[in-house]
Amino acid sequence: MIASPYEKYRQSAVQTAPSQLLIMLYDGSIRFVRGGIEGIKEQDVQKSNEFFKKAQDIVSELRASLDYSYEVSQNLSSLYEYVNYLLIEANIKKTVQQAEEALGYLVELREAWSQAAKLTSGNSDHVIG
Repeated sequence: MIASPYEKYRQSAVQTAPSQLLIMLYDGSIRFVRGGIEGIKEQDVQKSNEFFKKAQDIVSELRASLDYSYEVSQNLSSLYEYVNYLLIEANIKKTVQQAEEALGYLVELREAWSQAAKLTSGNSDHVIG
């Protein structure tokens, strides 16, 4: 049992920080993919390249940070690898289709993690670790 309101707040903040960071990473990758798509549409090769590379960096970091003691991690790893492939193809070919497909996966994953964070933040007995 948590004795003070401060302790309850502190524990809640510690529990939600990892999921909030994850959501921020998804937000960044989504923003960068959209920027890359915009660069393609504007025929700005440098802009699309910079944005897609930033999105790839985030997706690579998401993949590298997976905890493989969970079964779902292998599936996420494969999905992240595929998203990176799509971003590379979009960047090389300067076509929007692959980037939009990658964007769709990132948006869906962000929403799933956001929903999961809401569920766990509502459970004050939940302990991360």
